[in-house]
Amino acid sequence: MTFEEAGQAAKENLYSIYEENEAGNIAELLLAHVTQLNRAARLRQKDSMLTSAQQELFTNCLNRLLLYEPVQYVLQEAWFCGHRFLVNSHVLIPRPETEELAYWIKTSAKPGARILDIGTGSGCIAIALKKYLPDADVSAIDISPEALEVAQTNAEDLKTEIHFKLTDILDSNQWDFSNENFDIIVSNPPYIKETEKQQMRDNVLLFEPFTALFVQDKDPLIFYRHIILFSKKYLKLHGRLYFEINEALGKEVVALLMKEGFEEIVLKKDMQGKDRMVSAGLKSNY
Repeated sequence: MTFEEAGQAAKENLYSIYEENEAGNIAELLLAHVTQLNRAARLRQKDSMLTSAQQELFTNCLNRLLLYEPVQYVLQEAWFCGHRFLVNSHVLIPRPETEELAYWIKTSAKPGARILDIGTGSGCIAIALKKYLPDADVSAIDISPEALEVAQTNAEDLKTEIHFKLTDILDSNQWDFSNENFDIIVSNPPYIKETEKQQMRDNVLLFEPFTALFVQDKDPLIFYRHIILFSKKYLKLHGRLYFEINEALGKEVVALLMKEGFEEIVLKKDMQGKDRMVSAGLKSNY
């Protein structure tokens, strides 16, 4: 099978489960992974034959893709803020809207800021912020040892120093930060209500970690409440709290922040025009 034939075969198979443009993009990623060549190089060598090892890798990866496994998990990589991250089924796949959150923080953070990322997953937010702000002191926590292992690998691969800690943010007995206060606390916590599952695709539902995605309908703000209480204890005066949010719960998150003594609250839309991010600071007389 030539490079050109492999690309065509991948697209034709993927059309059965993805729209045309997405199938083409996934096929492009697959061929780049299999051949270790970019698109321009493959076009110049379109009549070159896949080796037996490349053919086997191509077939195995394509079969996994046809079972709805996300291409990022199949290839074990995702790009975030211009950097390649290891991802697997223990962590969420980084999304473009989360890149917007990281960039928002970058534009407002002061030099030497102490930053905490809650629910770090792959470490993408914490590592991106350290790349953006080299003199920042960045820490990150997660409830999952497996996720922290992925995050640590990413930090090492991307040559960033991040302080990782295993912590359940919903358990205040684990809030062991007695000698630490932060200028910035950021979190992209679970925020998808269980009733929203029916609107989601199988490549998310069947493969991405459930506990990192979903909250019960009866208490969709559970993580926000706990993180806000944590922030009231560990956020410095004039420090700021940043959230990624469910687009349907922006007003509720803002109301909760106001109730808990925060001010200068900003509800920000993402590039698709959806309420996606919130930032707030503690009142100076709190």
